Amino acid sequence: MARLVILSGPSCVGKGPLHAALKRHYPDLAAALTPVVLYNSRAPRPAEVDGVDYHFRPRSQIEALRDKDGFVVMDVRGDLQALDLGELEQRLGAGDGFFEGNPFVGTKLLACKLPQGVERLSVFLSPLSWDELEYLKAPERRVCVPDFVADVMRRKLLRRTQRQKGILSQGDLAEIERRCTSAYREMQEAWRFDHVVPNHDGEDSEHWSAFYHPLGDARRALLAFVALLTGQAPPGCVEAWDRDLLP
Repeated sequence: MARLVILSGPSCVGKGPLHAALKRHYPDLAAALTPVVLYNSRAPRPAEVDGVDYHFRPRSQIEALRDKDGFVVMDVRGDLQALDLGELEQRLGAGDGFFEGNPFVGTKLLACKLPQGVERLSVFLSPLSWDELEYLKAPERRVCVPDFVADVMRRKLLRRTQRQKGILSQGDLAEIERRCTSAYREMQEAWRFDHVVPNHDGEDSEHWSAFYHPLGDARRALLAFVALLTGQAPPGCVEAWDRDLLP
C-alpha cells in the first residue's frame, strides 16, 4: 500500500539535512520515497536543481496555474508555490511519495484527496520541544514566545546564509526576517501532524555530517524518522501536540 510521507517544519529546522542523512545511512529507505516536486517562483539556491528540488518558474507562470484544474497555488512566505495534483497522483502510483518542505504546504497535503488506498504519514520537525514551549509560556517567565522562536530561527538562518553566501545583502537579511518571523505561525500548524520531533540541531549544525554518523538531536531526529518510516514504536523524543499548545 502506497503512502504519502510529509516532513515539514520551519525554514532551517533541519528537514534537508535529515533527508540527506536518511539517504546516506539508510539508502534503501530513502530510495523507496519518490519526492513530490512543487513549482516555486523563487530563484534556486546554491546546489538546487530544477525539476529535482522544485520546478523553478517565473511568478507570472505560477500565478496562471490558479485558473487550471488540478493545481493548488499557495503563497509561502512571499514565494508563490504550486502543487500539481495530477503529478502527485502519478508519483503515488509508482510507490511512496515524499514531501519535504513548508508546513503551510504540508497542511495542504494533509487535506487534499488522495487516490484510494494511499495512507499518510506526517512528521513535523520543531526547533523547540513541547516541554520547552510550556516552560516559556508560563506567565512568570514574561517571555513573548513568537519573538523567542523568531530569535532562535534568526540565528540558524543567519549562520546558514553566511555559510552559503559569505557577505549578506539587504535582500538576504530581509529574506531571513521573513522566514524567522514566520516560524511561530508555522509551528502553530504542528498539531495537525501525526508526530512532532524536536530538533535543536537545525540545518546549520555540524552534527549532521561532520562525523561518521549524526550526533545529538540530529541523531535522535534521524532515528525517530527511521522508526516512523518502518512502523516501529516511536522513541521517547517523538511528541504529539495539542491544538492549544501554541494559540
